[in-house]
Amino acid sequence: MRAIWAKLYCDFDFALDFKWLGAAAPPETSLTRTIQPTFGRLHLSNSLVTGSNAFFSFVRQTLNQHPQRVTALIAALLLGGGGGAFALASFAPDAAEISVREVLESVQPASLNLAAAPQTPQHFTLFRTELTRSTDTADSLLKRLGVDDAVAAAFLRTDAMARQALWGRGGRNVTVETNDNNTLLKLSARWSPDDSGTFKRLVIEKTRQGFQSRVETAPLSASSRLASGTIQTSLFAATDDANIPDSIATQLAEIFSGDIDFHRALRKGDRFSVVYETLEGDGEPLRTGRVLSAEFVNGGKTSQAMWFQDPVAAGKGAYYTLDGKSLRRAYLASPMEFSRMSSGFKMRFHPILQTWRAHLGVDYAAPTGTAVRTVGDGIVEFAGIKNGFGNVVMVNHRNNQTTVYAHLSRINVRKGQSVSQGQNIGAVGATGWATGPHLHFEFRVNGHHQDPLTIARQSESVPVTASAKQMFDRFAASTRVALAAAASMQETSVQ
Repeated sequence: MRAIWAKLYCDFDFALDFKWLGAAAPPETSLTRTIQPTFGRLHLSNSLVTGSNAFFSFVRQTLNQHPQRVTALIAALLLGGGGGAFALASFAPDAAEISVREVLESVQPASLNLAAAPQTPQHFTLFRTELTRSTDTADSLLKRLGVDDAVAAAFLRTDAMARQALWGRGGRNVTVETNDNNTLLKLSARWSPDDSGTFKRLVIEKTRQGFQSRVETAPLSASSRLASGTIQTSLFAATDDANIPDSIATQLAEIFSGDIDFHRALRKGDRFSVVYETLEGDGEPLRTGRVLSAEFVNGGKTSQAMWFQDPVAAGKGAYYTLDGKSLRRAYLASPMEFSRMSSGFKMRFHPILQTWRAHLGVDYAAPTGTAVRTVGDGIVEFAGIKNGFGNVVMVNHRNNQTTVYAHLSRINVRKGQSVSQGQNIGAVGATGWATGPHLHFEFRVNGHHQDPLTIARQSESVPVTASAKQMFDRFAASTRVALAAAASMQETSVQ
């Protein structure tokens, strides 16, 4: 061992200039340390930097003297390392061959001393909502609401307010609160009887003295709803599928009646989107408001509408296209709300006279009592009975134009009275030469009969005023976003 250490000392104890890659050697005093081996008293003192230089010099000298032996040694080391790695990989266990063992142990839960815990009774309140039916009785309504309370049923049968508000009134929203025994605590019924912007609330509440009733009046709150649909068979079938109220379907037909013939021009695949008002009482929908905006694609042609009330003109609101053209024409397309047209403006075989003759007007089949409206502003020229027309109303409009409403069961205006577009003037009937209840409608220009549908479509529209155009454009921009959102609802449901 002494001889080996002496050999190392002799090999390293010589001076070398530190030149590696052309770098100057650092001062020896920077990293100098003294090494004293445990065997003998051989002393080696040198700089670490000088020692490293000596080691590299030794390696370089050895490579120059024995290049073949060094190469063989390196190859043997590489092969040996690869073989070792291969051996380790070969002896590793295969995960598929490892056995899996399931261990099942039963666990005994700790016993709970329920007897020692205080037993506090838990009481809760149940809420249920239903719509009344015209055939409801106190017992049938309470049973449908899950109420089992003979005292409450007896009160509903005898209370005057309850009888007036509930029995024989279909479609009214009723909410009950009961305890866990299904005993009635409170009953609330809500309905909106008119367009005053308020609703009525019947409240029947249990007190210490028994049940008591009262009727309250509260304001309706408005919210907006979005919907869309596709025509498969008819407009009403499509709105039924989309859970859209019938009044909204009727408004859609009225809004676009100047552009679309809803009686004859609807096609399968036509689609529509609508944003409309819902009037709510206590968070429950009670009435349907007006259509706020709508889009209808008929035969590839897109029609859009938006409700806008000019604040400057201080007039009635109206529907406009999104570029500012009013959809309100001088004449409505129909003297009735959207209904089935029994015959058009054409020659027909007269059912009474049994001869072929020109049918100078349009007949609308409808039940007796259906409201009839004037299609435009004017003055009543005649209101009474006339020949085959039976009960008839004639209204003079501007430019020597006259409209005729015949076979009425009731007349609601008098001669000389001013009427405005859409005003109720009577009701459908079967008076005069009529085989069944319907409205016969004519449009005359200078005494000559014209097709009323053609006249309605040709009547001019009024654009939004210049003073309100800036506000209108802001509303139109938000309307486009709302209609796009409504249309996307249908696309999402299809996907």
